Amino acid sequence: MKIAVVGATGMVGEVMLQVLTERNFPVTELIPVASEKSVGKEIEFKGKSYKVVGMQTAIDMKPEIAIFSAGGETSKEWAPKFAAAGTTVIDNSSAWRMDPTKKLVVPEINASSLTKEDKIIANPNCSTIQLVMTLSPLHKKYDIKRVIVSTYQSITGTGVKAVRQLENEYAGVQGEMAYKYPIHRNLIPQCDVFEDNGYTKEEMKLVRETQKILDDKTIAVTATAVRVPVVGGHSEAVNVEFENDFDVTEVRTMLHHTSGITVQDNIDTFTFPMPLYAEGKNDVFVGRIRRDESQPNTLNMWIVADNLRKGAATNAVQIAEYLVEHKLV
Repeated sequence: MKIAVVGATGMVGEVMLQVLTERNFPVTELIPVASEKSVGKEIEFKGKSYKVVGMQTAIDMKPEIAIFSAGGETSKEWAPKFAAAGTTVIDNSSAWRMDPTKKLVVPEINASSLTKEDKIIANPNCSTIQLVMTLSPLHKKYDIKRVIVSTYQSITGTGVKAVRQLENEYAGVQGEMAYKYPIHRNLIPQCDVFEDNGYTKEEMKLVRETQKILDDKTIAVTATAVRVPVVGGHSEAVNVEFENDFDVTEVRTMLHHTSGITVQDNIDTFTFPMPLYAEGKNDVFVGRIRRDESQPNTLNMWIVADNLRKGAATNAVQIAEYLVEHKLV
């Protein structure tokens, strides 16, 4: 099983290699791929050293699976070339997510839709993954009408440049800025670029991807995405209106029994999800589950996940695991 990791030297790429190791994915040969300036560097994986190669070299090596985490433009150019050579691509960028010919997959929700013909598979946006993981079982039971989500997103979603900015600001050092404004002791109500409607791309990803993954365009979603000076993961305050009424205890029980979700919800012991404790873990954590008393059939929740793990690397590796297990590669 040859596996290519495209963007292996980046922040998500490094976590991808960790997750492949931790989950003991059956890699017989790793092909680390990165930009030309990184070609020739060595990467350690399971006690062996592998040289970083360029895109065309990786294609010629004919990996069974290529996991991409190298940005949208790179994916648009190179994913079809890998696919044409017979490799199944799992892409972590936004390039293919809303392409009607491509599947947008969270394995716990819709991996069963995958076939051998799916040569480019889209990994959803990090903030979408943790949201739909929680919404999916509730939608099946109570039928979601509307979702209002406010995100509190880790700087790791921007990348290593943003982490350096925060560290420099902590230390009082002038340095390269990932954002237009300081992030230390600040919040920035802009994740990604603005669209014509006044929403950011990140906010519209939450709208469009949620509807696609849950396969229901009637679900109304509105979002505000905010960057916060946090490293450990993304948090979301979520308000969900259902067609049908619910029992809060039943909601907790249902989420507790959902694979990939950990319920942390006990106000007596001040137990609730926090990014500090989600960091490095693969689950989605849910708490502060309570009825919205301002209108009928409406629930409030607080959702936290490590955006580099379930929000990116872990989800991609889980897709790869599904492909192998079901002999789709």
